[in-house]
Amino acid sequence: MDDLKYGTRNKRGDWAPNANAQPAPLFALPPRPIAFLKWLPHYFLPWNLLFAASAVAYWHFVVPDPEVTKTLAMSWILRLFVVNCVAVFLFYGAFELRLYILRRQENRFKYNSKFPAEQRSEAFFFGRQNIDNMIRTFGTGLPIWTAIEVVILYAYAWGYAPWMTFTEHPWYILAVGLAVPLIHSTHFYLLHRLLHWGPLYKWIHSVHHNSVNPSPWSSLSMHPIEQLGYFGEALWHLVIPSNPILALYQLHYTGFGAIVGHVGFNKIEVADDILVDGDDYVHYLHHKFFEVNYGGGLIPFDQWFGTYHDGSKEADARMHARYQKKKERVNKKLSKPM
Repeated sequence: MDDLKYGTRNKRGDWAPNANAQPAPLFALPPRPIAFLKWLPHYFLPWNLLFAASAVAYWHFVVPDPEVTKTLAMSWILRLFVVNCVAVFLFYGAFELRLYILRRQENRFKYNSKFPAEQRSEAFFFGRQNIDNMIRTFGTGLPIWTAIEVVILYAYAWGYAPWMTFTEHPWYILAVGLAVPLIHSTHFYLLHRLLHWGPLYKWIHSVHHNSVNPSPWSSLSMHPIEQLGYFGEALWHLVIPSNPILALYQLHYTGFGAIVGHVGFNKIEVADDILVDGDDYVHYLHHKFFEVNYGGGLIPFDQWFGTYHDGSKEADARMHARYQKKKERVNKKLSKPM
């Protein structure tokens, strides 16, 4: 497939889409009803519906009955941990195998033309990005994911969280289910913005940003404190009236959904002339430029606070102007007599 029908490639071989990134028309002012209706299917497909379905499957086939989860027994907790590890390995591994090991698309639609396996860096364990990313994912990420899952199931089993049922409150449950991506966007932006504060960035968030050229295993490669804050998003369902399946959906939205911002390819070729949106260009630009696009494109936090980058030359100019002002403020502060 000719990816140049959809974008351009620079001298280094890096690909960029023709169209600039656009936030969802969900909060557009004035409202754009036609644009909203055209965008609406993308709110569900392909990813959100998949993560919701995985939560339902977990509830029916993996999660024990509430009477079991009332007791913190190693048997069911370990089983849950193993299932999480296998699920992440298969899901993330499928992208890694097809796009980065077999390279079935070569570098078509790939933002950064280089592959992590071709680049060594002392920032990573053993100098290898993938090894480092997998150690962090399975060494701390999955245990924290599972621990939060256990807390949620234990709280619901004992009635510590307001459990709303589908049969008694169908419209409310539907509304909360539809709000799961919005909860994620808000929580992620606030956490992410905080982590870019100097000391927190240096000691915590820089671990994730070591993957300047992200790939699937970069998705959950974070410092354990960041992983705790990231997966902790699902704990909101212990505060708002909700349902354990929706809490699992929120957890899967963070856990499995992290790959959407790190797969490294704008589109995935699944068959001849059939493309699936692969990566969030907005988040790739964040990995590339660091101080832009702290949120996603669903809620326009970055537009509201002046840190949005849509991939255009105009956005580049605005970004460099902010950098210059920041540099001037720092130099002025340093030049003051003690």
